Amino acid sequence: MAIYQLSTPRATWINIVNPTPADVDSLRRAYPYIHPLNLEDVLSQLERPKIDDNDDYIFIVMHFPLWDENKRLSRPREVDFFVGRGYVITVHDGTLKPLNQLFRQCEENPEALHRLLGKGSSHAFYDILDKLVDYFFPMLRKVDGNIRAIEETIFAANARTLIRDIALVRRDIIALRRIIRQQVPILENLERKERPIIQEDLDEYFGDILDHLYKARDIIDEDYEIIAGLAETADTLITNRVNEVMRILTVISVIMLPLTLISSIYGMNISQLPFADHPQSFLIINGILLLIAIGMLAFFRYRHWL
Repeated sequence: MAIYQLSTPRATWINIVNPTPADVDSLRRAYPYIHPLNLEDVLSQLERPKIDDNDDYIFIVMHFPLWDENKRLSRPREVDFFVGRGYVITVHDGTLKPLNQLFRQCEENPEALHRLLGKGSSHAFYDILDKLVDYFFPMLRKVDGNIRAIEETIFAANARTLIRDIALVRRDIIALRRIIRQQVPILENLERKERPIIQEDLDEYFGDILDHLYKARDIIDEDYEIIAGLAETADTLITNRVNEVMRILTVISVIMLPLTLISSIYGMNISQLPFADHPQSFLIINGILLLIAIGMLAFFRYRHWL
């Protein structure tokens, strides 16, 4: 069984990690009024964020980011909340550090436990949610650091490395943006809608969390615009470098064209060709070819094509 419980006279926190059907059955027996569809959602792999109001409890599904070091991508991790009179239940996969640290802290420190649960379940729900939302900002600072690294090396980095780094950061920003934006309606609902289970004085507290979420959304939107601009700049730089290479190759091809033509003509073994019978014909023809190449280079230089 992966069910852990902390209690005070005012409220109980039940923490379910990696729920199994047996855990859900135990939850059903303890709280028979919980709707079966909500219990079914607990076992699903990844539910969309939502909030369901019931007479005796509130069921909330939210997502929070977890950094995948191997894929270099922030992946959504689901946390399900049941908030009722005198209890708050969290269901998750055990990978979110702030949630694990908060539960461990309350286990080890009675004062921390009293601060979390001493004001009732709705206050406990607010505190847990606040810790999870604040977890967005270290992720956003990491993204900002990656963007600054690209900005500092964009004019000197290898083209392939630059494109890969921009693509990875852009993918991570898109993933974070999707996660953050999906949580905003949930917090707006919690702030604006009155519920008998949620204490009235918590409206301003949920509003504070919503402000933090708005700030996170603004930051990730700005990061999205910046990385799009950097991608466009990188495309321009790479295109310019390709054009420079193509220009040099074109100049070389144009210079080689008359040289190849003259060499081909003299390779026809026709005795009437100029200097064909001259004892220094090889040196003379090579000199002519050299003069043609130098003249074309001087002409290209004069026209600022080189």
